[in-house]
Amino acid sequence: MADDSPTGRRHLVYPPADAPASDPRVTPLAVGSVVFAACVLFLVGFFHAIVGLAVLIDEDMLSPPDSYLFAWGTHGWGWLHLGFGVAAVTAAVNLFSARPSARVIGIVVALLSVVKNFFFAPYSGVWSAIMVGMNVLVIWALTRYGPEQAQKVYGAPTPRTQ
Repeated sequence: MADDSPTGRRHLVYPPADAPASDPRVTPLAVGSVVFAACVLFLVGFFHAIVGLAVLIDEDMLSPPDSYLFAWGTHGWGWLHLGFGVAAVTAAVNLFSARPSARVIGIVVALLSVVKNFFFAPYSGVWSAIMVGMNVLVIWALTRYGPEQAQKVYGAPTPRTQ
């Protein structure tokens, strides 16, 4: 469809105003971002579990700061890391299973992991910063596309409009 301009040139109008709304396209980026998020979330969970086991096996691995409001014993941090590791690996496997709620679960687990690593920063600052960065990548990748594309990719229910 073309539109006449005041200068006499014809400009294409895309899409035409009377065209029906098209179905959302599934781009490789949308599918790839979920696979990326699942792989990174799996790595985050694996790393958390390794740190948790290492802290539980060797209590001297962590040296608590002198005056820290959230100073737990090393066993507390070890079990917390191990628990978050299991939760993140489970969320990553859930993402690979293509359940409609998998994205929400992955985002929640990554967000909680960011908060946990914020409180763990005085024990190991560089490690916490790396883990926060990886979790932010997971959150970004899982929020990259909407429910319409999720329905196209793996048959998630479409949002109801009233």
